[in-house]
Amino acid sequence: MTAEPRPTAEPRPTAEPRPTAAVLDDLLAPPTPVAARALEAAAVVSSPALLAHSRRSAALAVALGRREGLEFDHELLFVAAALHDVGLAGPFDSHAEPFERAGGEVARVFATGAGWSSDRSQRVVDVIVRHMWPAVSPDLDVEGHLLERATSLDVSGVGGDDWPIELVGALVERVPRDGFGVEFGGLMSAQAHRKPGSEAGRTIRGGMRDRIAANPLDRL
Repeated sequence: MTAEPRPTAEPRPTAEPRPTAAVLDDLLAPPTPVAARALEAAAVVSSPALLAHSRRSAALAVALGRREGLEFDHELLFVAAALHDVGLAGPFDSHAEPFERAGGEVARVFATGAGWSSDRSQRVVDVIVRHMWPAVSPDLDVEGHLLERATSLDVSGVGGDDWPIELVGALVERVPRDGFGVEFGGLMSAQAHRKPGSEAGRTIRGGMRDRIAANPLDRL
């Protein structure tokens, strides 16, 4: 999730048709039973707005990966997207660790319980931690790259021209934002206050709340 003032733009108009319900269903659907359980686990501790953000982020990440012709692990990406903000939830909100690190460790426990190898479980931690970086090279971490780009758009409206407006508009209609920006801005400010050296602190100092307030997705 970029902390830098990259251009915030309306998703660009294209000649692409509005996506069908089947296309949206495909983007939003968990690709495996493990991915479905990750979303169920997130729903237990997340607010409706945060859970909807995770669902939109997963769909946007998958759509971007396909548009960019990237090879990515769909299950890993979906699990990371589903659980990437659980460190903001009360039961897992650490007063010492950055929320993305705390959430990553929760995801590691989930992945281990799902039978993933230690290396694969570490990968979900990496993706969740890196989604808060200013940018992630796909050569380093393709799933981290896609989740960082998707969450940057959904939170701050950054990089809107990477997706067609028809797709973004249909996705927001299917999974409404319903006050997500206000809630998320408050949560990030609380993280920044308690952990000023964290990425949350850096993003807040970098003007994240202003970018959230100006997010064009709230006007679609």
